[in-house]
Amino acid sequence: MTHVAVLMGGMSAERPVSLMSGTACAAGLERAGYEVTRIDVGFDLVEELKRIKPDVAFNSLHGPFGEDGSVQGILEFLKIPYTHSGILASALAMNKDRAKAVLARAGVPVAEHVICNRFEAAKRHALEPPYVVKPVTEGSSFGVVIVPEGANRPPESLAAPDWAYGDVVMAERYVAGKELTCAAFGDTVWDIIDILPVSGSFYGYDAKYAPGGSKHVLPAPLKPNIYQNIQQFTLDAHRALGCRGVSRADFRYDPEKDELVCLEVNTQPGMTETSLVPEMAAHAGMGFDALVSALVEDASCGR
Repeated sequence: MTHVAVLMGGMSAERPVSLMSGTACAAGLERAGYEVTRIDVGFDLVEELKRIKPDVAFNSLHGPFGEDGSVQGILEFLKIPYTHSGILASALAMNKDRAKAVLARAGVPVAEHVICNRFEAAKRHALEPPYVVKPVTEGSSFGVVIVPEGANRPPESLAAPDWAYGDVVMAERYVAGKELTCAAFGDTVWDIIDILPVSGSFYGYDAKYAPGGSKHVLPAPLKPNIYQNIQQFTLDAHRALGCRGVSRADFRYDPEKDELVCLEVNTQPGMTETSLVPEMAAHAGMGFDALVSALVEDASCGR
């Protein structure tokens, strides 16, 4: 019986989400017949992995350390096959600035942006409003602020003493319209979800993870050419960054301007009950237990 260590929790701001993902994945793997050990990741991870000697590590970590190539490097060093993307792809995708440079070179459309210090961004507009300010290396919409058109000054929260998302931020031109997402698993690309946040136009933390926080329309109601473009760009982004296993690409589409941009690529997409990738997989005929099993069977080192 294959012994799988499910890595969850961790030390990033996304710890609560990771615990939900890891709990769901561990249960699915047990139902599928794997021997599972749950590891709430801390500074003793190496010692814990050496102690239990798993055949595979299932990475359910989100955010820094789990999603930026760090834990992937540990697993490579220990020669433990692991799920999802490897060191380079993880590090690239986690850094929004570097990832956008790679995506643009691959022909994937992205919105204009500038990188700046958060204190400077709090003093004067980094871009002409409307724009979005986001941490360069965070996920789950932590620290994201929308600066609306006509705003007299930038958000003061960027200079707040309790800001916990690093001093380097990205100011990105705001693209109105639909919030869309698509996923690639190997060379397979799934159908697109149109995300409708219940409380407004921003797909923030509560909309992502609170039950009923958003409505998902699958498949998304789009013109055929836009639908096909999103699927192709998702696969192009997956390949350009060197992703492995499953990745999810997020887009904005403005029907009035017929403008489509890719916002980011997630190499560790959420696997909670309200998560998008399991929903897309199920629509394609792959149930949750089959999905997590396929990720384990795909695991390797040197990714």
